[in-house]
Amino acid sequence: MTPAELSRVVEMAWEDRTPFEAIEKLYGLNESAVIKLMRKEMKPSSFRMWRKRMQGRQTKHLKLRHPGIERAY
Repeated sequence: MTPAELSRVVEMAWEDRTPFEAIEKLYGLNESAVIKLMRKEMKPSSFRMWRKRMQGRQTKHLKLRHPGIERAY
């Protein structure tokens, strides 16, 4: 993965409205692979803060999203 792609994946993971499925579709990384990547690329305190925000967030999982939310992914 190029540094630009890596940066984009991290950016997408931080965005509240970008589902993990979109990252998988574009970069081939499932949710667990994104978590591993974020753990590797971030400081421990930043990773813990990110994980706390992502736990159960409806917008990060297509199956949990409200059907009225439509995005490009």
